Amino acid sequence: QVQLVESGGGLVQPGGSLRLSCAASGFTFSINDMSWYRQAPGKEREFVAHISGNGGATNYANSVKGRFTISRDNAKNTVFLQMNSLSPGDTAVYYCYANSLRYWGQGTQVTVSS
Repeated sequence: QVQLVESGGGLVQPGGSLRLSCAASGFTFSINDMSWYRQAPGKEREFVAHISGNGGATNYANSVKGRFTISRDNAKNTVFLQMNSLSPGDTAVYYCYANSLRYWGQGTQVTVSS
């Protein structure tokens, strides 16, 4: 059974940082590209970042480039999203996505507010 479980969300002040984690199980994690998406209230879900199976290739949405970093630990079946210099515009539910399986996690809330 495929599972993606996100964690690490929460409330943070503008300019702060958070690190999201997504623990995967039920499939061969190391050969699957993984992505992070987010959905703000009243908006469509949007792409944030992507990483190849071996971690050698990454790409980012322009809105987060230079502030967010996606990485993975294939030994622990986990993908991460390090988010720095957060602003209120980053407030959203963040979802982990297994690209080849087209499978979503349940999401974790990130709120950036003073």
